[in-house]
Amino acid sequence: MYIPPFNITEKILNLISEISEQVGLLHTQTGNDVPSPMLRKKNQIKTIHSSLAIENNTLTLKQVTDIIDGKHVLGAPDEIQEVKNAIEAYRLMKDLDAFKEKDLLRAHGLMMKDLVRHAGHYRHEGVGVFDGNGNCLHMAPPPERVPELMGDLFRWVQSCKTHPLIYSCVFHYEFEFIHPFIDGNGRMGRYWQTMLLSRWKGLFAWLPVETIVRKHQQDYYSVIAKCDAAGESTQFVEFMLRCLLEAMEDYEESDEENTTELHDKLHDKLHDKFPELSEKAWGVLDIIKEHPGFNADEIGAMISLSSRQVKTYITSLKKAGLIVRIGSNKTGYWKVNI
Repeated sequence: MYIPPFNITEKILNLISEISEQVGLLHTQTGNDVPSPMLRKKNQIKTIHSSLAIENNTLTLKQVTDIIDGKHVLGAPDEIQEVKNAIEAYRLMKDLDAFKEKDLLRAHGLMMKDLVRHAGHYRHEGVGVFDGNGNCLHMAPPPERVPELMGDLFRWVQSCKTHPLIYSCVFHYEFEFIHPFIDGNGRMGRYWQTMLLSRWKGLFAWLPVETIVRKHQQDYYSVIAKCDAAGESTQFVEFMLRCLLEAMEDYEESDEENTTELHDKLHDKLHDKFPELSEKAWGVLDIIKEHPGFNADEIGAMISLSSRQVKTYITSLKKAGLIVRIGSNKTGYWKVNI
């Protein structure tokens, strides 16, 4: 039987211990593995928005929320379709078996419906991962090997005795290395790790880990490349465990229904008061609220905009009186006036 190469390091063991401790704390806070419906919805929105943003979808968090709420949204048709597909795929999650290959194919069929040819089927052509300059970062195995490699991977995970926190990360890396589909491999790899983790502890089905991966997006790609060069996934396991721990440490239980309702009302009032601001300007504002210390490059990386574009939207937000700079450009931060 194929056994993916990786090592269990002291760092991995320490991270597993810390995550397990956080699992216990969160279980105490929520009383069980299932949070309130409003919290589940909020975290699902965050997850879908972040996962698609990693794949260069430019829709804002507010636009994703509106699509989920059935509202009309102005945007690129394929980006709107991506959100609708992701909604259906995440709703299907509870009915899928994380250890069955046919269920992964079923999920991909939903995730990529009307976006690619042969959604829900393995690729029949070669694919590679390229950077913005056209340089090949990873050339995937030839298409005729994909069914065999995916079969080996599922047989391994079905019989694996390693801790779920480890085998879910290893599966994620191996999946990205194989790149079994013509498109949608990134979002499906992250989705299936969530599937595997949620079968261990239900809280992982709603924990928005994708927001942390998006925050460290360049590191995510860099560590995959390092593992490709090393021929094993140890560094990727460490990276993803750190992301899981950060997502758990960032979680705060609160009165989600009141918080969400007030946020939506405030958002609507601001849109009415400042009609001249574009949706992307509101997206920049959303990121500044979450990360006041981010510079234009960091904001742009999270919303797929250039530094110049971000600075233009920041100027608009400053003119509207919605943000003000506190301190210098290097060491200061943004204060949001709402």
